[in-house]
Amino acid sequence: MEPIANETKNRFEHISFKEAFLYWLKLGFISFGGPAGQISMMHQELVEKRRWISEHRFLHALNYTMVLPGPEAQQLATYIGWLMHGVLGGITAGVLFVLPSLFILMALTWIYLAYGDVPAVEGVLYGIKPAVTAIVVFAAYRIGSRTLKNNVLRAMAISAFVAIFALDVPFPYIVLMAGLIGYMGAYLAPKYFKASGQHTASGKGLGPALIDDDTPVPEHAKFKWVRLITLGAIGFAIWVVALALLVASFGWEGTLTQMSLFFTKAALLTFGGAYAVLPYVYQGGVEHYAWLSGTQMIDGLALGETTPGPLIMVVAFVGFVGGWTKEIFGPEILPFAGAAGAGVATLFTFLPSFLFILLGGPVVEATRHDIKFTAPLTGITAAVVGVILPRYPRLVDTLYS
Repeated sequence: MEPIANETKNRFEHISFKEAFLYWLKLGFISFGGPAGQISMMHQELVEKRRWISEHRFLHALNYTMVLPGPEAQQLATYIGWLMHGVLGGITAGVLFVLPSLFILMALTWIYLAYGDVPAVEGVLYGIKPAVTAIVVFAAYRIGSRTLKNNVLRAMAISAFVAIFALDVPFPYIVLMAGLIGYMGAYLAPKYFKASGQHTASGKGLGPALIDDDTPVPEHAKFKWVRLITLGAIGFAIWVVALALLVASFGWEGTLTQMSLFFTKAALLTFGGAYAVLPYVYQGGVEHYAWLSGTQMIDGLALGETTPGPLIMVVAFVGFVGGWTKEIFGPEILPFAGAAGAGVATLFTFLPSFLFILLGGPVVEATRHDIKFTAPLTGITAAVVGVILPRYPRLVDTLYS
């Protein structure tokens, strides 16, 4: 056992924390294109170019993030960072995926509110859109060509496309149905849903990966009840302490306190990505709390689509405008009020995403070769390939305009 453990340790040591840090920082600044484009970027860089992780391990992690509420691309980065360097690596990858987007969006929102010149901001960024659209289309092809290895999976992808595009079926229902089909397929037709059959060309022509198909699970990624309870308690404590500080400072009805509760609920309802949760955010931010107007919400979505990072970062725009509009620190320092609102919205939106990965990751790694677990995820991935383009109508409109 000891030689195997030492070999695992040495293979993971080839990826230095500094090297990983610089990559995640770079990704945070160039992650345009929504989840499809961001996943494609990570696949091209980490699987094909750097060979930090094999395609099988990459797709297994992706399958898991697809069934979680929250931004799947950010969660995928967190998962890979955690797999390489433990809790610190996961937090670093996830934070750097979001942080550049947060600061860029806050700066653009300040310009928008101070000068009311969002068309100029959009004009500067408009030239990025054709490239973003190309990334998304290429991502659909790239992921599809690697995951749809048989006619059953291809049929599921086509069915998902028809369901969301022609029948307007909500994305969470498509994910649920694909998972159920995969679960039944594990018993009735396992050869179509086996991960080994799906990823036989995982490293073909690319050489071995540092985290390869047969690389044992590192010690920090093994399931342990003590670790699960400890991380869960820490995550819950962060949420409670942050909420308590807001209540103590602004009261239960204070704007920032209400934002913390609202965006926590939004984070737990974001099945299907940002577009699935936007109606909920619109209803709360515009109609219930009046943090911003409907026109401002649409402008915020436009800014979110033209900046790097997950589209759900539109919550930072909502928080910034809400803090500014409500003048939570008085009329003299509106930018600081906006920054506080954006920070609260971001913290409470993304905190659950980190917990889902850090708590669930060891279970996912432990069941990587169990078809009862992997078959539903394989089915979900097939369905997701079919709905990549319809889920991003603005990008599709750019493509055909």
